[in-house]
Amino acid sequence: MARKRIHKGNRRQGRTKVSKRPSALLTGTLSLSRPGVATVSTPEGTYALAKHGIHEAMHGDEVQVSLVSAKGKTPLANVRFVLTRATQTFLGIYHDAGPLGAVVPLDSRIQRDFFVLPEDPSVGRHYVFEGDVVVARITEYPTRKSAAVVTIERRVGSAEDLDMNVEATIASYGLATEFPIKALRQAEKISVDADKALAEDASRHDLREELCITVDPADAKDFDDAVGARKLEDGSFELWVHIADVAHYVKWDSPIDLEARMRTCSAYLVDRVLPMLPEKLCNDVCSLRPAEDRLAMSVKMKLSSSGKILGATAMNSVIRSRARLSYDQVDSYLQGDAAALDSTAPKDDASAIKEMIGVLNQIRALREEIREKRGSVDFESVETRVVLDENNKPVGVSVRERTQATGLIEEAMLAANESVAHMLSQHDLESAYRVHEQPSPESLKLAVTPLVAMGALEPDVASRIAIGDQTALQEALESVHGTRYARVVNAQLLRAQKRAIYLPTNQGHFALGADAYCHFTSPIRRYPDVIVHRTLKRLLRGQTASRAELSALPDICSTCSEQERKADAAARATQKIKLAEYYQSRLGEEMWGTIDGCERFGLFITLDDTYADGLLAVRDLGHEWYVYDQETLALIGESTGKTYRIGGRVRVKISGVNVARGQIDLALVE
Repeated sequence: MARKRIHKGNRRQGRTKVSKRPSALLTGTLSLSRPGVATVSTPEGTYALAKHGIHEAMHGDEVQVSLVSAKGKTPLANVRFVLTRATQTFLGIYHDAGPLGAVVPLDSRIQRDFFVLPEDPSVGRHYVFEGDVVVARITEYPTRKSAAVVTIERRVGSAEDLDMNVEATIASYGLATEFPIKALRQAEKISVDADKALAEDASRHDLREELCITVDPADAKDFDDAVGARKLEDGSFELWVHIADVAHYVKWDSPIDLEARMRTCSAYLVDRVLPMLPEKLCNDVCSLRPAEDRLAMSVKMKLSSSGKILGATAMNSVIRSRARLSYDQVDSYLQGDAAALDSTAPKDDASAIKEMIGVLNQIRALREEIREKRGSVDFESVETRVVLDENNKPVGVSVRERTQATGLIEEAMLAANESVAHMLSQHDLESAYRVHEQPSPESLKLAVTPLVAMGALEPDVASRIAIGDQTALQEALESVHGTRYARVVNAQLLRAQKRAIYLPTNQGHFALGADAYCHFTSPIRRYPDVIVHRTLKRLLRGQTASRAELSALPDICSTCSEQERKADAAARATQKIKLAEYYQSRLGEEMWGTIDGCERFGLFITLDDTYADGLLAVRDLGHEWYVYDQETLALIGESTGKTYRIGGRVRVKISGVNVARGQIDLALVE
């Protein structure tokens, strides 16, 4: 096992003195990352919460704290007062506790139980029984002298009928599962009327005769982008990207807008989608379904014969998609199966659609080359999805990699996003730009050091990466493509990157090598795209944003960045839960994996077949002591020198799972 730090005992002269001086109260927001671990974010800085310092506060509350400082150590926060409560309702499990009822929150960050008083009729009114999942509304918050009290708002279902591990994850990340009545009522009144839209807006272009198609995963339900292209006689290209005109239906401060602004994005969980917009909009009115008129925001781009964007024009439009194709169909066609599109492409348009797909693929290749030359960094990624049966039980794992079909759509969307961002930034318009900063030299150096140690990178390439040379990043990724090092090199260098965020002003996008970038192409599932659409519409009309919208923009961008992280984390957590459930019936099976992470307590192994992550604890590596080398991310046997480092290959077996935590435990196969 890893060597523990030797305890050198306590010495009277070395004892730390805690300051007794009272500190000024600071106001901030309390955040629990997991039970027992909390911070308070204040204008003066972010402080960890002292042990037992939470008192009656709860996750998300606005609180006043005092700081306790120890000599030579970072001050810790103690909650003194709760100013504003963040949680009014929560999802929990009801238990019969004699004369009282008790509700235990599914959100692990709410670290207390709540009681239903004997005189409260809500339990009987909603037919709630022992073990049922309920929505509870807090009527009395906990104090130092009294317990917390709730009333039952709604019975969700019995624990036997629900996947409690997924439900707990949804609750823990605070994801909304239902829409307010006002938003649903507004959505029901919305309908598509293309002719009316054309009559009322003289600037809206009728593009229904313009050939365009949608290409999405086979199981997609909402289609927010359509593409079209042609090659001109002089060798140049015309590329069209049409995006659902969500902003036409979702007006600022309307009930749907307020809910979308709170959610900020759709969450794609293992067994469901929690949409940003009501189903009437995302799966019907705004979905670019084939052979149906739809309102859109269209961008027409002129590309040179080498793929360079020469100019772009944006417009409000009405379109009619000719076909709904899947990535698999398009890939099959591009690989030589001439009949791959025949089942979905209308006979009258089949020939033109096939020709257009060929043009789109030419544009893809040219745009990839241009982005590479300007320093764009494309990390290899693999998307894994657990396949569930009709009872939500895992039956397999689907692995999706980047293909020509996904690439031709991705390049069209990137071109449209860049074109729109340039339009807005050239007029100094505030909006929701997608900003990606250059990674710090420190994080890059930490990433490349173990890659050099394992022989995956040459020292000169690593030193250039450490100073932020994008060309060196490209060289590194190209050099390991198709080798056993590819996965770990991509993962290490990707971890070193800063996370892209939304900001009201343009600051460029490092990874894409773009001077200006925004998200314009998915307004059904991302609120920043809706903001960009509104900004673009005002630009086309010569209008300016209201003072209310501009003043709210910084907070909206910040919330969108934060909620995006939550939705992504929740999606990963639910995938892990189902992966653990999948391996529950495969205990003892042996397989190969790659060491993708190394810590003092063990090795993180990515399994070959499913790309699932498992933990091989250091105690299971044998009886000798292992020393953790943080610089090279390796565990080294103290007696034998046996070394396990990232990138290494190991044969392991499934030794156990914890489904609730989405954890897979591995054992070494000698």
